[in-house]
Amino acid sequence: MPIMIKQESQEDYQKTEELVKQAFLQAEFSDQKEHELVHRIRTSDAFIPELSLVAVDNEIVGHIMLSKIKIVNDDRTVDSLALAPISVSPNQQKKGIGSLLITHALKKAKELGYESVIVLGHQDYYPKFGFKQASLWNIKSPFEVPAKVFMAMELTKDALKNIRGVVQYSQAFFE
Repeated sequence: MPIMIKQESQEDYQKTEELVKQAFLQAEFSDQKEHELVHRIRTSDAFIPELSLVAVDNEIVGHIMLSKIKIVNDDRTVDSLALAPISVSPNQQKKGIGSLLITHALKKAKELGYESVIVLGHQDYYPKFGFKQASLWNIKSPFEVPAKVFMAMELTKDALKNIRGVVQYSQAFFE
């Protein structure tokens, strides 16, 4: 049976959080609390149920979440999305499930009318989906990170043209 991508349901929450926890246990750049972040985002105003997706292969083997953020400068605020986190069960990694989740989530976000996505992630992985350094648009992270890992993507042509500022994440990211 091929892997199915579907919207996460409330019945999936506990399984999803356990999967997220397991996926980040051995991650090099992790505080091992990504599952808590998922829980906090779900209870915040940044949560978009249609963009919290699971990959199912008899059981949940992957999860991705896009949530609301803003790009803010002195005179303008623009809505965007954060891709965080994405998780694949440790025994299912390196099989294309993460790519499938990202591709599906970006397509769904565009269908819902969102115009851009921000990600803090591996500089060799995310560009294959169309992400570029956010600094190309003069978009900055609210915390100190190397420019090569802080990336943005336009879901619609020129969505970030003339946009600049600092990304403002939901409070759920800082609790």
